[in-house]
Amino acid sequence: MASQSQGIQQLLQAEKRAAEKVADARKRKARRLKQAKEEAQMEVEQYRREREQEFQSKQQAAMGSQGNLSAEVEQATRRQVQGMQSSQQRNRERVLAQLLGMVCDVRPQVHPNYRIAA
Repeated sequence: MASQSQGIQQLLQAEKRAAEKVADARKRKARRLKQAKEEAQMEVEQYRREREQEFQSKQQAAMGSQGNLSAEVEQATRRQVQGMQSSQQRNRERVLAQLLGMVCDVRPQVHPNYRIAA
């Protein structure tokens, strides 16, 4: 009986060691999966940063040329507005004189389509 009891004890100890090895293997596997997930996340973040930086540089290049274009358009608009204002100042008196002349100098006459009823 003692040998059977000793054999059972050895089997229980072997089973316990096997369960510990399995648990340890599961922990290592979980650690490896977690580490792989973190590494993949880091790679994704690095790729995203690279693409974002590339996008920003392309956008800056496009906006830089567009910024110069908008500055040129704004400058041309200012020149046109200044030209219109100076033209208005030069011709103001002449236009007012013409308007007053037309309003004040009324020449009554019969319209050519008017027929005198007989």
